[in-house]
Amino acid sequence: MRFQKFLFYFLLLSLALSFYKNIGRVQEIKRMTKEKEEKVKALEEEEKDLEKKLEEVKSDDYIEKQIRDKLGLAKEGEIVVVLPPPEVVRKLAPKIEEQEDTLPDPNWKKWFHLFGI
Repeated sequence: MRFQKFLFYFLLLSLALSFYKNIGRVQEIKRMTKEKEEKVKALEEEEKDLEKKLEEVKSDDYIEKQIRDKLGLAKEGEIVVVLPPPEVVRKLAPKIEEQEDTLPDPNWKKWFHLFGI
């Protein structure tokens, strides 16, 4: 009788431990599944962005813009204007003297200057 109780408790404890381990595995698998689903969603969004970019790159407007910007070419009849770097423009631009923000002389002072006082 005692052996049967011991065996029963041993089996019950073994089942409880097994059940506990399985719960841990299930939670780990759920966590991994959620991570993978998030990764798949992110990759799908990236794929959509790349497809959109590919369509943009294939367009004639994009190709024309790249030809104009990168190669400096123009359509027939157009004139290409190349501006110097900002440093050169600053050197070539006329110097603007900064004026002080002062009030004009009051009238009484002007009269003193007029009469030489």
